[in-house]
Amino acid sequence: MNTLPAFKTGQPRIEFGHVKPIEDLEIPFGIIEGREAGPTLLITAGVHASEFCSIEAAVRLMQTKPEQIKGTLVILPILNIEGFSKRSIYVMPQDGKNLNRMFPGNPNGTIGERLANWLTTSVFPQADAYMDLHGGDLDESLAPFTIFPAGCEKSKALAEAFGLPIAVVSSRPGNSVNGARQVGIPSILPEIGGNGLWNETTVGLMIDGIHRVMQHLGMIADAPTPAKQEPMNVFTMWVPTAPITGLWYAKKELSETVAKGEVVGEIRNVFGKVLASVISENDGFVLYRMSSLSVNQGEALLGVGVAT
Repeated sequence: MNTLPAFKTGQPRIEFGHVKPIEDLEIPFGIIEGREAGPTLLITAGVHASEFCSIEAAVRLMQTKPEQIKGTLVILPILNIEGFSKRSIYVMPQDGKNLNRMFPGNPNGTIGERLANWLTTSVFPQADAYMDLHGGDLDESLAPFTIFPAGCEKSKALAEAFGLPIAVVSSRPGNSVNGARQVGIPSILPEIGGNGLWNETTVGLMIDGIHRVMQHLGMIADAPTPAKQEPMNVFTMWVPTAPITGLWYAKKELSETVAKGEVVGEIRNVFGKVLASVISENDGFVLYRMSSLSVNQGEALLGVGVAT
């Protein structure tokens, strides 16, 4: 196993390469150190390897020049590198597990658990702030929002700086931002895109948000203002999972309101028989939903934003 090069050398530089955090896994990295001292911002993407908008944004950010920033940018643009080449949905092909459910990891566990442990113990503590970029996997449509860990005001401030009007406060154990929170690093997880698609608009929206966070941290002087200057509204999220395998028929589209007790979708068999109806447990609105016709037992069907 090898480690990333030193984040702060005191000299302006650009360094690209590959790091082998655990046996049988090699991932790309970029380090851009500015001409002046400042904070270290860690950016990861490709935790979910077919969320291509977030990956493309991270790749473009690696073209940042030292003279453009104060402090240091550390970018790991594709953490699930095998999943990227195989267009995997959510999971790491090597162990079939979702990396964003494995933090803080296990040094003696599966490949994903060991990768999460390396990030938590060796990478997160060297950063002053962390952004894990996401963007709607191949089977998922979503409206943009930003997740931040519960109980961390610095993380909430990063979410506000990113500039999306919807934020979700998360207490879910196992995700990347709560893994960073456990070692004292403020963090956010922006979600922009959907169905694995990317274009100049969505990638630009992601990069503009990153630049606003960099401005908030004092790394750059200027950043684009959001198209709509809206106050950030904070929600929790209710996420029902499929009780059975079958064909998924959602009854709600993105941003539509949901009432407690309302049927939000059905799972049927190929003959049209309803195998399960999914009933909302809360009032709220749809932040994301599975866009796939096929669904397997245990998979997330939709996320409903619920007022805090």
